Amino acid sequence: MNPHHVAIGVNGKRSLVPAIEVHGRHVITTGRWIKTAMVHDEGWLDRPVEDPQSYIDRLTNHHGQAFAADIFTFAQRPPDVTPHYAFPMQWDNVAAIRLDDPTAWWEALPQETRKNVRRSAKRGVSVGTTTLNDDLIRGIVSINNESPMRQGKPFAHYGKDFERVKQDYSSFADRSEFVVAHFQGELIGFVQLVYMGTLASILGILMKASHQDKRPANALLERAVTHCAAAGISHLVYGKYSYGNKRTDNPLTEFKRRNGFEKIDIPRYYVPLTAKGRISIALQLHRGLLELLPGSVIAPLLAARRIWYRSTAIRRPV
Repeated sequence: MNPHHVAIGVNGKRSLVPAIEVHGRHVITTGRWIKTAMVHDEGWLDRPVEDPQSYIDRLTNHHGQAFAADIFTFAQRPPDVTPHYAFPMQWDNVAAIRLDDPTAWWEALPQETRKNVRRSAKRGVSVGTTTLNDDLIRGIVSINNESPMRQGKPFAHYGKDFERVKQDYSSFADRSEFVVAHFQGELIGFVQLVYMGTLASILGILMKASHQDKRPANALLERAVTHCAAAGISHLVYGKYSYGNKRTDNPLTEFKRRNGFEKIDIPRYYVPLTAKGRISIALQLHRGLLELLPGSVIAPLLAARRIWYRSTAIRRPV
């Protein structure tokens, strides 16, 4: 259990963080003043923490300059949403589609979403599934390089070459599939699915803005749902439904709602490992700004950030 470093992705870039090995998995620590430990890629593993006490014992007994943690956090996941442990807990959430009845999911979609799926096919978009290959990577490079800005902020993957994109999308290659949308032979959108036992999770979804009129996103998600349901997957997960105290009428949450994702609350545990960790949890300092600041404060801050990004984009050479 010697300390080492593991590369993690942060906003499209790779950073090295301290790590130790526990039960054959990397436990990483992040944060400056409050150091929080968690299993690396927890959200992409099948049953990442089955015996939390053994992790806690290892982490409590391992403190040094190379690796130290004040809090250990882990979460349950659907369909297991009933709290099992007596550790300090807060409710987290995921955006998920239950796949036991895809027909009911389809019929519950807003009429406009169903129209968009049909509209996509009428406008010549073909949708299928594939695994990672060179043609797909070249198509992703083209999508990445369509614009240096996306959703009002700099796009972290803009300008990446073939090898870097291949590295980015090779994570979990042994249990990943891609749902892809083509128009006249051109890749115009894709969804990367990662399988985790009975769950499938969307690791990435990206479209070409120049083909937005063909509604590839709706077509891709419809195919992802039917594909996963046919494979016996119980839930399709796409990140969180709500993020802290951010307003739930933001574009991403609205996109998820319009495509049939629902909010499922899950237990997330925060186990103090040090006196600092106990104080942080008692004062709720471990929750982060999105949890602590009221939504009325977060909204104008995000608006100001978008204005800043737009102004810097005007000055930035392309």
